[in-house]
Amino acid sequence: MQTIPYHHVDVFAARPYTGNSLAVVIDPPSLTTGQRAAITRELRHFETIFVATGGRPGSVTARVFDLEGELAFAGHPVLGAAAVLHDQANPGPQASLTTSVALPARTVTVQTTGSLAAGVLAALDQGRPDVLPAPARSQRPAIAAALGLTAGDLDEDLPPEVISTGLRYLIVPVRSADALGRARIRDENFAGFLAGLGADYAYLLDAAGTEGRHWNNDGIVEDVATGSAAGCVAAYLMRRGRAGDGESRTLRQGRFTGRPAEIQITAFGDAQSVDRVVVAGRVSLVATGHLHALPSA
Repeated sequence: MQTIPYHHVDVFAARPYTGNSLAVVIDPPSLTTGQRAAITRELRHFETIFVATGGRPGSVTARVFDLEGELAFAGHPVLGAAAVLHDQANPGPQASLTTSVALPARTVTVQTTGSLAAGVLAALDQGRPDVLPAPARSQRPAIAAALGLTAGDLDEDLPPEVISTGLRYLIVPVRSADALGRARIRDENFAGFLAGLGADYAYLLDAAGTEGRHWNNDGIVEDVATGSAAGCVAAYLMRRGRAGDGESRTLRQGRFTGRPAEIQITAFGDAQSVDRVVVAGRVSLVATGHLHALPSA
């Protein structure tokens, strides 16, 4: 009987059982999209990443799934997969590895150091962000209402903006930690509302506290730590004069889910032109296991 090994890791986690849970499957047999989605639903992690090596050294291809389907890009699965590959390569406690990961939306590089036993530090270079047309100021009340807030809860000095490093996030700065805590998705067609603004998802940001929140568009599941959005936040803070070239910030997320996470974000360039953004965090090993059966093709 064929078995498929997988690794359970927590990303943006200084220790296990914090941060964002992930399943990593390295070099599985040929699987259909439906089988990958079924495995993801069975394992019930926030996301599962399927990695194929076998190309040139240091380069892999990957596909990421959440409980709803396949994602063109995601941050924390890429970091988790790179950490597992680093541990399998066993380069030594002081050595670093650089891995190129090709995803449907873009190819990124991850630098890793350490060991899963002590926590791998993984840094993802998301490249140059794309800045899309910002919503008009007249749309602020509608944006606030869709998130269960009033226009007065939004930060007056920091307008909402759409930024992408593979997924288009509407960054919505709020004026206080209290507003961040009260926010909920209230629009029954939130995905359609965001599409009208040129975005795929929304990310709420308390810029003063450097803390954020993100939900699936149905509003049911709150994400613990959103690596793809964190890069957009890094670009946003630089564009708005809240972070300098190469200045690292700690973005906190997950407090409201009971799984606190810390994401290191850094942007390079200047307010007029953000050259690239880097998202980093610790990856902790929780478990390894085997799939003893595959879903029907």
